[in-house]
Amino acid sequence: MSGEGRGGSEHPLPKLRLDELLDELQARIDAARGTQDRVHSLLEAVLSVGRELDLPHVLRRIVEAAVILVDAEYGALGVIGEDRTLSEFLTVGIDDERRAEIGDLPSGHGILGELIRHPAPLRLPELSEHPSSYGFPAHHPPMHSFLGVPIRVRDRVFGNLYLTEKRGAAEFDAEDEAVLSTLAVAAGVAIENARLYEETRLRERWMRAGADVTSTLLSGAPGDEVLELIVDRAREIASADVGMIAEYVTGADDLRPVRAAGADAERRSGLVLAAQEGFVGAVLTTAEPVVSADIEHDARNGGGAAQWAGLGPVVGVPLGAGGKARGVLLLGRLAGRTPFSDSATGPLLGFAGQAALALELAERRRDAEQLALLQDRDRIARDLHDLAIQRLFAAGMTLQSTQRFVDHPEAVERLSRTVDDLDDTIKIIRSTIFGLRTHGGGAKEDSGLRGRASEAVKASATSFGFAPALRIEGLVDTDVPGDVADHALAVLGEALSNAARHAGARSVDVHLRCAGGELALTVTDDGCGVPDGVARSGLRNLEERAHALGGSLTLGERREGGGTRLVWRVPTRSAGG
Repeated sequence: MSGEGRGGSEHPLPKLRLDELLDELQARIDAARGTQDRVHSLLEAVLSVGRELDLPHVLRRIVEAAVILVDAEYGALGVIGEDRTLSEFLTVGIDDERRAEIGDLPSGHGILGELIRHPAPLRLPELSEHPSSYGFPAHHPPMHSFLGVPIRVRDRVFGNLYLTEKRGAAEFDAEDEAVLSTLAVAAGVAIENARLYEETRLRERWMRAGADVTSTLLSGAPGDEVLELIVDRAREIASADVGMIAEYVTGADDLRPVRAAGADAERRSGLVLAAQEGFVGAVLTTAEPVVSADIEHDARNGGGAAQWAGLGPVVGVPLGAGGKARGVLLLGRLAGRTPFSDSATGPLLGFAGQAALALELAERRRDAEQLALLQDRDRIARDLHDLAIQRLFAAGMTLQSTQRFVDHPEAVERLSRTVDDLDDTIKIIRSTIFGLRTHGGGAKEDSGLRGRASEAVKASATSFGFAPALRIEGLVDTDVPGDVADHALAVLGEALSNAARHAGARSVDVHLRCAGGELALTVTDDGCGVPDGVARSGLRNLEERAHALGGSLTLGERREGGGTRLVWRVPTRSAGG
C-alpha cells in the first residue's frame, strides 16, 4: 500500500516536467524556424542587392532591404564625401512631402556624425540620451530606438546604414545588429561591383568620344568644329556645367579661351587666363588632372578671378602632345554641386591628350595645304612669267616692227595704242606674279598694302554701283613703310568717296605704283570734275598728308575728255636712306 501510495503521489511530477520540456522544445523549434526565415530573408536581400549594377539602384536596394530585415520604420544610407561629411543621403519611410517640410538633408552632425568619426556598429534604445544627439529639425518624425552600421568597400568606409524605430519592440537587439552587419558586408561587395561597372562604362564613353574627335578631324572638318566637339563631349561625359579650351596667345605667356560652352560661356570666352600661377598654372605643370572641390574658396583661383565666378567644383588637364602643353581643358560645375570623382576625371587626361594630338594633326594638315597652295601659286607665277609675258612681249615687238610698214596715220596711232596697252598688261601681270609669290594667303595678304587697297576698292563698289579698276605695281608690301601705307589708304578712301559723291562717274581707275623710292597713288574718273561749290577740306587733308611725308598732291583733268585725275606722291624712304 505504502508503495502504491508513494507511486501515486509521484505521478504528476514527471508529467509536469514533460510539459515543460515540450514547451521548451516548441519554443526552440519556433526560434529555429524564425531564425531560418530570417536567414532566408537575409540571403534574398543579399542576392537582390548583388543583382544590380547601377550604383544609385544598388544604394536604394540596400537601404530598402535593411528596413525589411530588422523591421524598422525608418531607414537611411549616408554616403561619406571627401570632406568627411555626407555627400548623399537616401531615406526610406519618409515621403516626399515630409522630406520637403524638413528641408536640407543632414550633412553628418550629431548621431550620424558619430558613425563617421567612429565607424563601428552603434545600437541605442533612446537616441536623445546619447551625448552626440543634437535633436531633430522641425517637421521631423519622432525617433527613439536606433541602429547604425558602417559599409566598407575594401578597406575604406563608403557610408553608413541608419535604422530607427524598431517595430514591435522597444529597441533593436544583438541579432538585428548581426543581420544588419552581414548585409553591410554584402552591400560593400555590391557597391564595389557597381562602381567598377560604372568606371568601365565611363572609360568606354571617353574612348568613343576620342574616336569621334579623331574621325571628325580626319573627315576634314574645320578646327573650330573639332574644338566644339571636344568641349561638348567632355562636358556631357563629366556632367559639367561649363567646358573650356584655352591655348597660349601668340607671343605671350597667357592663355586665351578658344572655345567655351555652357553657363555664361560668352563672358568667360573673353577673359585671359594667367599661365604662370594659380589653378591654371598648376594644371600646366602637372601630368594628371588637377581638381578643386570649391574653386571660389581655393587658394589657387587667382585671387577670385572672374573666370571662376559662379563655379564650385573644377577640374583641369593639360592639353598637349609629346610632353609639351599647348593649353588646358577645363570643366566646371556650378557652386553647390558634388565635386568631380576620381572615376570621372581619371580618363580625362587621356582624352585631352588624344584631343591635343588631333589638333596637332589638324595644324600639320593646314601647313601642308598652305605649302601646296604656295607651290601652286609659284607654278602659276612661273607660267605667267615664262609663257604669258613672253608671248605678250613678242606680240608687242611684232606690232612695233609692223608700224614702219603702215602708212595710214590712224592705223599707226591704233598700233601705238595697242603696244601701250600690251605694256600696261605686262605690268599688271608682273604685279600679279609678285602678289602670288609674296603672299601665302588670307591673313598675311589682307594685312599688307596690296590686300588692304584691294579691299578698299571692293568696298567702294556699293557707292559707285560698279567695281573700280585697280592696278598695283612694284613691291608695295615690302618697300612701303607702315605709316606711309596707312596714309595712302586714307587718301585712297577719301579720293574714292569724293568721286562717288560729287563726280557722277561711270568708270574709275585706281593705280598704285611703287618704284624708284616713291609711292604714287593715281585715281582717275570720267565724271564731271570737282564742282566749284564743293568744300575743299577733304583735298586739303590729302595735301597735308602728302606734305607731312615730303610729297605732293596734284589734281587736274584727264588727258582724254572730262573727268578728274588725282595724283598723290610720297617718298618711301628718308632722304638719308
